[in-house]
Amino acid sequence: MHFRKVGAPFLLAVVLAAASAAPAIAAATVNVTLRDKGGTMDMSKSMGMGMGMHGDMKKAMMFVDADKKKVPAGTVTFRVKNASKETIHEMLIAPARDEKTVLPFVAGENRVDEEASGHLGEVSELDPGKSGALTLDLKPGVYVLFCNIPGHYMAGMWTTIKVE
Repeated sequence: MHFRKVGAPFLLAVVLAAASAAPAIAAATVNVTLRDKGGTMDMSKSMGMGMGMHGDMKKAMMFVDADKKKVPAGTVTFRVKNASKETIHEMLIAPARDEKTVLPFVAGENRVDEEASGHLGEVSELDPGKSGALTLDLKPGVYVLFCNIPGHYMAGMWTTIKVE
């Protein structure tokens, strides 16, 4: 076998070609579960639990659970499942200054003002047991995931994730 000596420019070209052929970093996936305590829920006992409102979250009747609290910046897919047996839920995502931000709320409609919140997208109105997905390109920051069916957000149906 015959080997020939190669220079640094050739080796650099080989390394760059190999790097460009490498697969791209996989997009992050966050599995989100929308759930509630089920049955007849006395929502009056769990009001005032919106983000940053200092409600007693132990009394929450509804929940948004995310399997990751931190994800890398870039493409993020949210796989959302409504685990409720009886109630329609949805998931919206909006940027927040921090985990204590109070979202703009329309009291007369008992829901977050979606436009004023700067929401980025949603998986809307999932029937019980149904699933959906949403893919977004997210920059570093804090984001809130919440259900905006009237009364649900104030019943504790929100969580935050951090994008780094």
